[in-house]
Amino acid sequence: MANIEVKPLNYQAGETSMHGHIAYDADAGPRPGILVVHEWWGLTEYLQRRARMLAEIGYTALAVDMYGGGKTAANPDEAGALMNGVLGNMDLANERIQAAYDALANDPHTDSTRMGAMGYCFGGAVSLHAARLGMDLRGVVSFHGSLGKTHEATPGSIKARILVCHGAADVLVPEEQVAGFKAEMESTGADYEFIAYPGALHGFANPEATGKGEKYGLPLAYNEEVDLKSWKDMRRFLNEVMA
Repeated sequence: MANIEVKPLNYQAGETSMHGHIAYDADAGPRPGILVVHEWWGLTEYLQRRARMLAEIGYTALAVDMYGGGKTAANPDEAGALMNGVLGNMDLANERIQAAYDALANDPHTDSTRMGAMGYCFGGAVSLHAARLGMDLRGVVSFHGSLGKTHEATPGSIKARILVCHGAADVLVPEEQVAGFKAEMESTGADYEFIAYPGALHGFANPEATGKGEKYGLPLAYNEEVDLKSWKDMRRFLNEVMA
C-alpha cells in the first residue's frame, strides 16, 4: 500500500513566493517528476487531488502555483485578470515555469532525469509552452488546453513528446487553433499525439466544470467518460515516455 503524502512546497520565482503542493509516496525512492499546472481558477484543491492521483500511480507531482502566493480566483473576471497577468508577461511566465521545474527536480523524492509536465485549460497552455521552450521534459500532456503559441519553436527545439487531450466540441479552442497547432508540430518535427474526444466540451476533466459553466454562463461541462478515458490515455503515454 502506497504511503502518499501531499504537502505544501514553497519556492521562489524572482521576488515572488510561490505556494505549490507536492505529492509523493513517502515509502518509495525517487520517482519521475510531473509538474501539474492549474486552470485559470488558480491552484485549487482540484489540482492537489490530481497531484495525489499521480503520486498513487508512481510519480512525484508538484501542483504548480503560476500566480504567486497561492492566489485563486472567485469568479471569471478575477480568473481572467490573474491569467492575463501571466500571459501578458512571458518573461515572468518563463521564470515561474523554470522555478517550479527546479523546485521539483531538486526535491529528494524526484528522479530529476525523468521529468514531465501536464495541465488543464490555462495549465495545458503553460505545459505546451514549456515544451515549446525546449525545457528538459520527457513528456507533456494538455487537457482541454489552449493550443495557441506564445513562443516560436524552431525545428528540432521541442525535446518533449506531446499528448493533447482535446474536447472535440470545445468552442473555446476553435478549429483554426487546432489546425494551426498541428501544422506547428509538423513544421517543428515534434513527436506529438492529438486525441479529440467526441462531444466533449471545455473542462471535460473537472467535476466542477458543469456547475461553474451554469453559474457563469460559460460553455463548460464535465464528462465522466472522457475524464476517465483521457486519464487512461495519459497513463499510457507517461508509461511510454518515462520508461
